Amino acid sequence: MATFIKQLQIRWSDLDANAHLRHSVYYDWGAYCRIEFLLEHGLSTTKMHELRIGPVLFREECVFRREIRQEDQVTINVELTKARKDFSRFSMRHTIVKNGDTVAAIMNLDGAWMDTEKRKLATPPELVVNTYDVMPKSEDFEWLNP
Repeated sequence: MATFIKQLQIRWSDLDANAHLRHSVYYDWGAYCRIEFLLEHGLSTTKMHELRIGPVLFREECVFRREIRQEDQVTINVELTKARKDFSRFSMRHTIVKNGDTVAAIMNLDGAWMDTEKRKLATPPELVVNTYDVMPKSEDFEWLNP
C-alpha cells in the first residue's frame, strides 16, 4: 500500500484559548488514524478481543511545526518506520498536513502487541501480521532484529 491518508474535521471543542488546535487533539487524531487503518483491514476492536490481543504504546511524541486553526483543511497519514519481521514490535509515524502542503506536525511512536489475558507482550496472530505487512512503509523504513 502506497499511502493511507484520512481527512480530519476540526471541532470547536478542539481549539484552545489562542484559537488554535489543543495539543492533545493531535494524539487523538493519531489514534483515530491507526484504528481506521486496522478497521479497513478487518482488525476491529471486537476481533482483537476475540484474538485476546491488543496494541500498547511505549512512546508517543509530537513535534509541532505550524499552528492549526479551525478554518484549515487537515489530513493525517500513517506509515511504519520500523518493525520486527513478526510485527511484535513496531514504530510508526503520522504526518499531519494542513491545506494540502504545509506540515503542521509529525508524531512518532513505538509500540508492541500484548496478550490481553496474560497481560504480557506477545507475538501477534496472523491477522495482525498480514494487516501490518500491508501498512505503508516510510522511505526510511527498517526491519528490527529480534
